[in-house]
Amino acid sequence: MPIYNKNFETMPRKGIEALQLQRLQATVERIYASVPFYKTAFDKAHIKPKDIKSLADLQRLPFTNKQDLRDNYPYDMFAVPMEDIVRIHASSGTTGKPTVVGYTQNDINTWAELMARSFSAAGATRKDIIHNAFGYGLFTGGIGAHYGAEKLGASVIPVSGGNTKRQITIMQDFKPTILCGTPSYILHLAEVAQEMGVDFKDLQFKAGIFGAEPWTENMRSELEAKLHLRAIDIYGLSEVMGPGVSIECYEEQKGLHVFEDHFIVEIIDPETGNLLPHGETGELVFTAITKEAFPVIRYRTKDITSLNPVPCTCGRTHIRMNKPSGRTDDMLIIRGVNVFPSQIESVLMETKEILPHYQLVVDRKDNLDTLTVKVEIDDQLFRDDIKSLQKMENRISSDIKEYLGVSAKVTLVEPKTIQRSQGKAIRVIDNRKL
Repeated sequence: MPIYNKNFETMPRKGIEALQLQRLQATVERIYASVPFYKTAFDKAHIKPKDIKSLADLQRLPFTNKQDLRDNYPYDMFAVPMEDIVRIHASSGTTGKPTVVGYTQNDINTWAELMARSFSAAGATRKDIIHNAFGYGLFTGGIGAHYGAEKLGASVIPVSGGNTKRQITIMQDFKPTILCGTPSYILHLAEVAQEMGVDFKDLQFKAGIFGAEPWTENMRSELEAKLHLRAIDIYGLSEVMGPGVSIECYEEQKGLHVFEDHFIVEIIDPETGNLLPHGETGELVFTAITKEAFPVIRYRTKDITSLNPVPCTCGRTHIRMNKPSGRTDDMLIIRGVNVFPSQIESVLMETKEILPHYQLVVDRKDNLDTLTVKVEIDDQLFRDDIKSLQKMENRISSDIKEYLGVSAKVTLVEPKTIQRSQGKAIRVIDNRKL
């Protein structure tokens, strides 16, 4: 039973916008009456629910950011009584208090349907076996994908992260056809498989659905070459719902289809907050228009991307967001130059001899910022003479300088020197914050 909801996914633009306005008006009216934070924010902005008469009026509403959620920790942003909450998830809280999100049973049903629609867009059907290596627990990835796979009618293997060698054995024995996980952990899986003498070409995978961290087109090429599958990008965040907010389609892999019947998406200038037209790059903002327990209005994601309104050849008419190129909070300022980890990765992946594992280390010496890029290379190459390695380091450093305008010391290290993660990769160590 493929979930290709033609009633919503192929609607003409006027129909989508009419539905969005209806759902936005209902959501704004409800949260104004039930969430003190939003009542205060709306009153301060001199706007009432009755003032929302068109989608353009969305711009009059105030933004919501992660600090607002932390300030109302744990449950003050909920729009329903706790007895109606059936699920609680939370972020890791590594940069402060965790953000806590709640779900009613209807929210869980909606989430499962959207994840099922996501799997369907990625080419999955009820005949597939889905190997789910997203982490389970408070993180929304694992259980969100799990419920979606079951809603689709597919078989799901709930392996989560870790026990990597055992996962390789399961792949051989259980013959899954769809692989899910963070791209950095999936690359680690491929690395361990190679050590075990297992070639992904001999496995049954046709597609991989990867997300929860930024990854570049170069990394997509690396994943597809090593895993012999089609790598599909999926996007979501717990504050808006979890995975399944948008996804690439199997047909094109050019932009992630936003499920606009449940979310309104905007691009703003991150400095001014002004709305930007389609095609221009800025900060991604989401408004949830069907969430019962935890609807957010104009939530600033800090992800940097742009929007493409052109309908896709797959038949879906929903707007597409381009793969995020970085995050405003991941941005490093090195001697006045703005640098995103994804930009460094793009340069690194142009060098065929290196492995897709890297880390940026930022220090401050004598009041000057320094950037060191540690990157792994093949074990055989690492055994080359020192002069050859130094030559490669200098070449990559020169490429970074030419492309980004920032000086960086490049250090080539042995395979597995950089710590692996079962979830999101730790790309940046900023010692200036210590």
